[in-house]
Amino acid sequence: MKFIYFKIFLFLFIFSSAFANEGNKDISFYTGTFDVIDKEGDDKTTLFGVEHKNPDLFRDTILGKFKPVTGAFITGNNSMYVYTGIEGQYSLGPLKILPSFTPGLYEKGDGKDLGSLLEFKSEIKVGIDIFEDSKLGFSYSHISNNDWGETNPGTDNQQITFSKNF
Repeated sequence: MKFIYFKIFLFLFIFSSAFANEGNKDISFYTGTFDVIDKEGDDKTTLFGVEHKNPDLFRDTILGKFKPVTGAFITGNNSMYVYTGIEGQYSLGPLKILPSFTPGLYEKGDGKDLGSLLEFKSEIKVGIDIFEDSKLGFSYSHISNNDWGETNPGTDNQQITFSKNF
């Protein structure tokens, strides 16, 4: 079990270091529950992840503000998901509503078989500004292969997120 924590630490360190030379960056670290609605309970586990958003790439459109998002997470069962996509931002004072869609690559490790290497994550996040350039949020996501794989069990996840602009 100690080896998994080492892998998680190494994964988070390498991913966040990849953006160390950028000037303006928004890095989020999150943890939560993978497969939160697992009926048998055998695939439910923790997850740890990191996400990057570049505020310089915001695009203001008729439908709202959008920006690219890239991230990855690893679960307690050594499953891993690496993704990139788009996130919207809608503000209600200090409250932020952040829907996103991020296709990615999933490796099941010792965890749940989602049926395909290519998976799609749709997520809704609610965040609040807690300090200058820092946010705390809660998100709920669903990962599925849209019936493109041999099976499509999908997974629902919930996370607590801390974001900081550097």
